[in-house]
Amino acid sequence: MEKLDYKKEYKDLYQPKKVPSIIEVPEMIFIAVEGKGDPNGSAEYQAAMEMLYGLSFTIKMSKMNNTQPEGYFEYTVPPPEGLWYCDDVSFDGLNVTDKDKFKWVSLIRQPEFVTEEVFQWARAALSAKKPQLDLEKARLIKYTEGLCVQIMHIGSYDNESESILKMKAYAGENGYREDFSEDRRHHEIYLSDPRRCAEERLKTVIRHPIAKI
Repeated sequence: MEKLDYKKEYKDLYQPKKVPSIIEVPEMIFIAVEGKGDPNGSAEYQAAMEMLYGLSFTIKMSKMNNTQPEGYFEYTVPPPEGLWYCDDVSFDGLNVTDKDKFKWVSLIRQPEFVTEEVFQWARAALSAKKPQLDLEKARLIKYTEGLCVQIMHIGSYDNESESILKMKAYAGENGYREDFSEDRRHHEIYLSDPRRCAEERLKTVIRHPIAKI
């Protein structure tokens, strides 16, 4: 059976062009871990990544010991994502330079067969292998992002401003305004591994919530 690769199957979500576009983002299932602080070198952020990947691969590799859930199919684990915000400002990717103020929700999308029961099983299985992880911080969520403007940013995370300004201008020119709220955040999808990819070649989907003016 051919393996489902979400990046290839849903190119509108994961492969936008280097110019802005409007998209309606449907409901999806994610494992999520929340935290705060500068992700660069942050132990909390690294622990969140370890939890997300650990849980995702526990579910994916369940086929190896015949514990795969009902409805299981072959798939590639989707890329990590992040929702970013700050307590004292509506964060738009431009207006905060002190990364210690960041709050984030780190995410990895899950296949449709992943239920709360499957998630709880995976959390128990991973906890037995890695008891040092505080897996109570991980949760399974359904998230509907809705109407957004997005763009493919190529380059350093610290140079996202040019892409963000293009999105802002495009949204305004087409009769939309940014619509940040407690449930709608500055969103990034990380298509490149910064440990293996040159900084100038990093691919990041940047997405902002919008509403009609």
